[in-house]
Amino acid sequence: MSTRGTTIATLLAAALAAGCAAQTGEGVEGPLADGRMRHGTLAFEPCSLSAVGASAVEAQCTRFEVPEDHDAPDGRRIELAVAWIPAKGQAEPDPVFMIAGGPGQSALESYPSVAPAFSDVRRNRHVLLVDARGTGGSHPLRCSDGEGDNAFGPADDMSPDAMRAFAAQCRDTLAKDSDLRRYGTMDHVRDLDLVRAAFGAPQANLVGVSYGTRVAQQYAKAFPAQVRTVVIDGVVPNTLALGQEHARNLEDALAAQFARCRADKACLANLGDPTAQLAAVRTALQAGNLAEVRFRDPVNGAWHTQAPQFGDLAALLRMFSYQPATASTLPLLLHEAANGRYEPLMAQSRLLASSLGDMIAHGMQLSVMCTEDASDLKSDPRDSTSVLGNDMVELMQAQCEAWPVAPRAAGFRAPLDGDVPVLAISGEYDPVTPPRYGEEVVKHLANGRHLVAPGQGHAVLGVGCMPKLFAQFIERADAAGIDATCLERLAAEPPFAGNYGWEP
Repeated sequence: MSTRGTTIATLLAAALAAGCAAQTGEGVEGPLADGRMRHGTLAFEPCSLSAVGASAVEAQCTRFEVPEDHDAPDGRRIELAVAWIPAKGQAEPDPVFMIAGGPGQSALESYPSVAPAFSDVRRNRHVLLVDARGTGGSHPLRCSDGEGDNAFGPADDMSPDAMRAFAAQCRDTLAKDSDLRRYGTMDHVRDLDLVRAAFGAPQANLVGVSYGTRVAQQYAKAFPAQVRTVVIDGVVPNTLALGQEHARNLEDALAAQFARCRADKACLANLGDPTAQLAAVRTALQAGNLAEVRFRDPVNGAWHTQAPQFGDLAALLRMFSYQPATASTLPLLLHEAANGRYEPLMAQSRLLASSLGDMIAHGMQLSVMCTEDASDLKSDPRDSTSVLGNDMVELMQAQCEAWPVAPRAAGFRAPLDGDVPVLAISGEYDPVTPPRYGEEVVKHLANGRHLVAPGQGHAVLGVGCMPKLFAQFIERADAAGIDATCLERLAAEPPFAGNYGWEP
């Protein structure tokens, strides 16, 4: 994710098993004369999927051509990046599609970080990954500034006028070989169904993460006969305009996390009340004119000199609250900054920017949100005093004024209903898709169930015993029959009480 994209979007993540046999019809799976593997009508070749901080995953990869405009199939065509992670044993005919978040993340780049969560599922099912059009290796729509950089730091001009101009520049560059109206959720849904058919699968099991939960729900609405089960992790209800409640949700998550520090004798005694510390640091940063601080890059050890900005703090609060391990450090970072020691905050801000720098295809994100969400976004006076305020809403609307949009699909906001088996999962402290979203979705589903992982944050598919519960659901297509008592063993990590971590 670019730093400009980061500031908005974050202020807005086998080689073939020896005994693999054909499962979807005679001759649809097996070796080709040139050594490649085939499944259905797709020819694959060996590849390796990698991500920072995760083990590489051996896979089979291919390119798949689709119309850019599904309603004009004789027009321009684009290629999608597709990866197949084969089942470990004899495979059932219905593979699992892992659908990445964002919007703007690559499924092929995201999968290595969550691959361990799919280990049990892969005992008898293939996993398929398709980079959504506009992301990763699928005709990516990346925005860059005049210097070829897709990153802007907190010190850069983030005014609505500047962001509108940035979007217009990106639009003019990308529109030379892309119809930017054709890179939304429903375009991705139709792509996924074409890949399913080409793979030779009669049905699919959908696993959507974060924004991917929107894609999974829309797929299940559009192609109900082709869906066997749906898992949605970090749930986005169809009724929700992305970005509208980010400020409120972060405030709620921070309040819960800071209450844990106040309830911890060592954290409170050593670091003080993080709510009060946040207020003091925020006041100092928003006043501006702070002196530059010298700090080391946590990745390469290089020294940097930079003046702290409020954007550094806001980005850290947003992204660090996603996971318990990083959320537990926030009281310490705020304590240090409140006492004039901004070096830790700046070092972590730089780490965040570098690690997220290229994760989001910002042009694809705009194609999704400008068509599907911008018209429903509204500044809320109640958010004006929050950490994020109404900036996300206003900056997204400014960009969308310059971005081409298609009509939103009819019935897009209607909830998924019917009898498709759906397992929704949430983290108790999720700052972006809180548990109430999961409850909102499953209340419309006859065979839906919502599980909440205690003490956890955003995207919990790989936490604790959740991989086994997820695998059981895929195997049985029965959410109600899962014994989820093992989740009770989960708990949030204690808040830091000093530089050494938490006290025993």
